[in-house]
Amino acid sequence: MTERKPPGVSFESFVDKQIREASERGEFRALPGFGKPLPDDTAPYDALWWIKGKMHREGASVLPPALALRKAAEDAREEVASAVSESQVRRILGEINTRIAEALLRPPAGPPLNLKPFDVEAEIQRWRAGRAGRS
Repeated sequence: MTERKPPGVSFESFVDKQIREASERGEFRALPGFGKPLPDDTAPYDALWWIKGKMHREGASVLPPALALRKAAEDAREEVASAVSESQVRRILGEINTRIAEALLRPPAGPPLNLKPFDVEAEIQRWRAGRAGRS
């Protein structure tokens, strides 16, 4: 695109001609997203769209540590529900209880933790009852 618009030619037709010629040469085929549909444009404009997209692609989290631990505790409860053995339940609860205990000793920044370690034996009883209900 180092070529200058000749005098007397409208800007629109000049640009259209360059796009058409580049397309004919196949210069657009190597672009990422070529041949794919455009993303949905019905969402409201978000000035931080590119930051959010990058964080999503890289798997980054923006939750404060206390909220991230609460989320991990919820995920652990879901893992327990789908566990296939008692030893797996104990391992899952042991790991999250270790993280909760560390956070209780040194409270993380952010909102209050509002967590306490899981009662492993009570959770195992719930897990057994849930499995008996499925059989």
